[in-house]
Amino acid sequence: MSRSIAPERYAQRLERAQSIAAEREVGALLVGPGADLRWLIGYEAMPLERLTMLVVPATGRATLVVPRLEVAAARAASGVEHGVVDLTSWEETDDPVDLVARLEGVATAAGRGAKLLVSDRLAAAFLLLVQARLPGAVYGLASAVLSDLRAVKDEEEIGLLRRAAQAADRTVAAICAGRLVGRTEADVAREVRERLVAEGHDEAAFWIVASGPNSASPHHGASDRVIGAGEPIVLDIGGRIEGYGSDITRTLWPTGGDAARGPDVEYRTLFGTLERAQAAASAAAVVGATGEEVDAVARSLIAEAGFGNAFIHRTGHGIGLEGHEEPYLVSGNQQPLVAGNCFSTEPGIYLEGRCGARIEDIVVCHSDGPDILNAAPRSLAVVSGV
Repeated sequence: MSRSIAPERYAQRLERAQSIAAEREVGALLVGPGADLRWLIGYEAMPLERLTMLVVPATGRATLVVPRLEVAAARAASGVEHGVVDLTSWEETDDPVDLVARLEGVATAAGRGAKLLVSDRLAAAFLLLVQARLPGAVYGLASAVLSDLRAVKDEEEIGLLRRAAQAADRTVAAICAGRLVGRTEADVAREVRERLVAEGHDEAAFWIVASGPNSASPHHGASDRVIGAGEPIVLDIGGRIEGYGSDITRTLWPTGGDAARGPDVEYRTLFGTLERAQAAASAAAVVGATGEEVDAVARSLIAEAGFGNAFIHRTGHGIGLEGHEEPYLVSGNQQPLVAGNCFSTEPGIYLEGRCGARIEDIVVCHSDGPDILNAAPRSLAVVSGV
């Protein structure tokens, strides 16, 4: 359960979801374990082979269906504990899909072709069982209702994202100040995991440590490669506080204590281009701008400098209870940003087989302009590393 999210928030979220469902003539939302469930009622359910499902009818009470052995955990969820939803359980020999099929909003689906929207991460095994039980229903994704709602963070959510960003900043500072040269990427990644938790995260989520030519691979997995002096390191790390994530990328250059091993003119030119593009993208992320427009700001600057083919991913992604969620800063996304949207701005330049660089911050879109949650220096971190 998220301690920072007030119980009444869950009631408000369910009410808004039901209102949209009713407008769109949706019979019910069928929500399995995952971020949608946690956002709606504060329940971080275990993804078991046993069915757990929140049934949210367009009108009336929502019901959480869980296997009996999960009742204690479910009762501790804020939405259940404070009576926002009803709780019902099933025994090992029961048919949980039949139980779901008899609930309000679902029971008439087979007979009248009602719409049932299932959470995007619902296991196919459960969806197939529901479809077999209710073949007359019309199925769709619950993100059609929930995505836009989840994309607008309230102040409590932004507060958790800010705390996570600050903890990530402190972790970056510690890694920059420590020894890097002569260690393996995997060893530094282990330290990252430990420091993310030590600095205040509940858990570490990811730890990209990409050195030398590996820095040209955006999602490189930390390996046994030994980090040398005079080469870049792309450090992309994040953790979670009460489910809400941090995500920061900084580029380091350890010299081994030898100033002559610092970055050359070519790399400084590359990084200077990236630094300008990332700053411009963050500044452009204002209310009313589209994800496509923000992406174009970064992309055009990088292309004008001759690195267009080396920017091989979108400029950013939303963040919240999932590391990647709406809104996405990418060509083709013409949906305007609104106050409360939270996302990364993270252009990168990657010269395959040689080197790469990336800068990433988490940004909150406010009516008075972008609020950048990360404060760690964005310039190339030329450090001793010994």
